[in-house]
Amino acid sequence: MKLSDLFGQTLRDAPSEAEIDSHKLLLRAGFIRPLGTGIFSYLHLGQRCMRKIEAILREEMDKIGGQEISMPVVQPADLWKESGRWYSIGVELARLQDRNEHDMVLAMTHEEVVADLVRREVQSYKQLPRLVYQIQTKFRDEPRPRAGLIRVREFTMKDGYSLDADWEGLEKQYRANYQAYFNIYHRCGLKPIAVKADSGMMGGKLAHEYMYLNPIGEDTLLLCDHCGYSANRQVANFQKPVSAPEELKPIEKVKTPGCKSIEDLANFLKIPKSKTAKAVFFMAEIPNETDPKKPEAFIFAIIRGDMELNETKLANAVKARDLRPATEEEIQAIGAVPGFASPIHLVGAGSRPAFPMLIIVDDSIPASPNLVAGANEADYHLLNTNLPRDYTADLVADLAAADEGSLCPQCGQPLKSVRGVEIGNIFQLGTRYSDSFNCTYLDRDGQPKKIIMGSYGIGVGRLLACIAEEYHDEHGLTWPVTVAPYQIHLVLLRGKGSPQAEETADRLYADLQSAGMEVLYDDREESPGVKFNDADLIGLPLRLTVSERALSQGGVECKLRTSSEKTILPLADSVQKSRQMLDSLEAAIRSTVVQVEYNG
Repeated sequence: MKLSDLFGQTLRDAPSEAEIDSHKLLLRAGFIRPLGTGIFSYLHLGQRCMRKIEAILREEMDKIGGQEISMPVVQPADLWKESGRWYSIGVELARLQDRNEHDMVLAMTHEEVVADLVRREVQSYKQLPRLVYQIQTKFRDEPRPRAGLIRVREFTMKDGYSLDADWEGLEKQYRANYQAYFNIYHRCGLKPIAVKADSGMMGGKLAHEYMYLNPIGEDTLLLCDHCGYSANRQVANFQKPVSAPEELKPIEKVKTPGCKSIEDLANFLKIPKSKTAKAVFFMAEIPNETDPKKPEAFIFAIIRGDMELNETKLANAVKARDLRPATEEEIQAIGAVPGFASPIHLVGAGSRPAFPMLIIVDDSIPASPNLVAGANEADYHLLNTNLPRDYTADLVADLAAADEGSLCPQCGQPLKSVRGVEIGNIFQLGTRYSDSFNCTYLDRDGQPKKIIMGSYGIGVGRLLACIAEEYHDEHGLTWPVTVAPYQIHLVLLRGKGSPQAEETADRLYADLQSAGMEVLYDDREESPGVKFNDADLIGLPLRLTVSERALSQGGVECKLRTSSEKTILPLADSVQKSRQMLDSLEAAIRSTVVQVEYNG
């Protein structure tokens, strides 16, 4: 490709809305352009990078038996109603109607379509196992697009689906995909970690997220350097401090003027926060397929005062599709007093609420005797409250959020907290969708059995952004050779009154391409400074410069993008030497593709 023919241009400065390095550089180097909030066009250079990544995805998926298919982006809503996700997913699912007023959706994922295909195509155990995948457009009406390609609304995803006759087959395919994903990332130049994660709207019993560790990430991860434990904070477990055993004491009402917070209460009573019970209130939308309006339920959550509540764990515990903080009016409607609330003495203490109430208690509460809790009366608390003596819970579950310094659930050492960007996820769906769509096969004895499914996704654009975030310097991008849009940036510096440099550059451009190398040829009528700045900004692995000066020194100037050293290659050897340097860069990437220990 000649730069003089390239559609698009480099920019001197990034738009003001670009906040992170990858977003700024992809814009400035002419890889992407915004169309709307969270919606981007990929220009020629960006599209070539995407195709390089997609080629790696296809190669690694094919190696583990994947078969590429293609499924529609626009889908009948009936499939999503059949799975229940029409009701359980909120406004991020783009809903529309066709001209016949049939409900439709823009797919954010394709489990429903796969399940519909499976129930039509698979009848016998002889057709299992199978692994299908696609690289397809998705749409998610993301409420807060940010950071360029990191969080968008329209995106390209590689999503794969495994189909097995039993759980052992799922485990085998899950582990094959687990390693294949590491191969993909390593070939792209990244070294992520895999952490246990929340299965969220996907459902299923086990999930892992692949995390690129970087401060720009929205996810908080808890890691143990001692034993290797890793998990997203949304699901991370930890060893909770154990309360000393005590005889249960009688409840005693005490005046606690102005003590609305746990901090104030503990200081006033001169007790540790671990001796208090904290009340947290939410309204939850709990899916109900028979009632699309899904009336809200009031969630009265209780956790020990020395811990923080994890909203994801709470939502999973009550199977809520959404949580929001309860208003003061809603708290009062169930008979509680904000700042002085507990599940004790609620009956008749307020107007009858128009919504059901669930009392959900962290699993540390039953093992923590004689806690101080609210009296549901302003400026008063109750000493020595105990579960189940003084109140009952609808559910006891782990609701506590792990944090920096929490004790590892496996070895007891302190956990460290880091930030990360999710660049892929895998799920053991089990029979979540087979149950909804009646996906069965006949076993060897002719008996119908449910098909066991897995789901595996990688966002291609987000992966591109993370590579750009990892590979850049103060001058521009520094692409790994495996995903660079072109391998060589050939720069022509025209001499005054002599056609030799131009003729040599044209001939070298043709020879490099004939030898199978990908070349971006800067043949423009621009100054050396502009050309070199653009070469650094675009960031191709190898730069060759043809100039009268270099020719007078015996050849072509050669420079790796990541090195300050410049050498002169004899013109006769320039094609061969260029190939050798690119081969060396590719070999270095291949050496990183290694077996990774499974974090089960």
